[in-house]
Amino acid sequence: MAAISASQVKELRERTGLGMMECKKALTEADGDIEIAIENLRKSSGLKAAKKAGRTAAEGTVVTRVAEDGSYGVMVEINSETDFVARDDNFKAFADKIADAFFAARSEDVAAVMAGDLETAREQLVQKIGENIGVRRCVVVEAGDGNLVGEYVHGGRIGVLTVLKGGNADVAKDVAMHVAAINPAVALPEDMPQEQLDKEKAIILAQPDMAGKPEQIAEKMVQGRLKKYLAENSLTEQPFVKDPNQSVAEFVKAAGGEVIGFTRFEVGEGIEKEEVDFAKEVMEQAKRS
Repeated sequence: MAAISASQVKELRERTGLGMMECKKALTEADGDIEIAIENLRKSSGLKAAKKAGRTAAEGTVVTRVAEDGSYGVMVEINSETDFVARDDNFKAFADKIADAFFAARSEDVAAVMAGDLETAREQLVQKIGENIGVRRCVVVEAGDGNLVGEYVHGGRIGVLTVLKGGNADVAKDVAMHVAAINPAVALPEDMPQEQLDKEKAIILAQPDMAGKPEQIAEKMVQGRLKKYLAENSLTEQPFVKDPNQSVAEFVKAAGGEVIGFTRFEVGEGIEKEEVDFAKEVMEQAKRS
């Protein structure tokens, strides 16, 4: 059986809001797997969907560029090792230069766009700053006929490109701001993968209040909860962050538009940075000296 660390318990508590002992027990039963622990908790106690893992340890910035006519946009993530460097003027200037290059190339091919002068500039900045710096990813979003791309970047750490049919740049930006703040899973309910819906249905059926229910009633309850799940996790169905009295879809429709899709980047998402125990490091160094 895997040993359960304090950091695992802390993360599970942050993501579920449950007590320390309950989290430790759940992790022990799941052999240390946080995602399995959450799934088991949802089955046994009806726990609501836990917060998404937010271990965004890598630092850096997200930069966007959108054509004046809204026909396309690009979004690039550039990483550094520390937040201190991410706030450095030299790093910011480099990030802007990179975004301009990807925008001009209208390409997602990091290796191709970075070849030549840009790679030389990156290497020179690494030497100057003393940290590893890299261009992690880029996305190009094409609006399509009759559509437009909007953009929003929050604090240099979260970037969003939205696509609307109709509407205007201000509306597209407001929708992007909502996506940055709320982080919906999909743009439209029909975009939710069937695999995710099947998983959610299994969790609902395993909850205590479903036990012993006649099949017809159980199915009705499942469909009701799935509908609620889709409403909570689909951009168009969510209460608009700037006016919760209307949904995002209603807000956009009032401006003569319709939501088509979005892309969201958050600095370091999916990258886990090794935690350094400085006290232990100093102690080990002292022993060696």
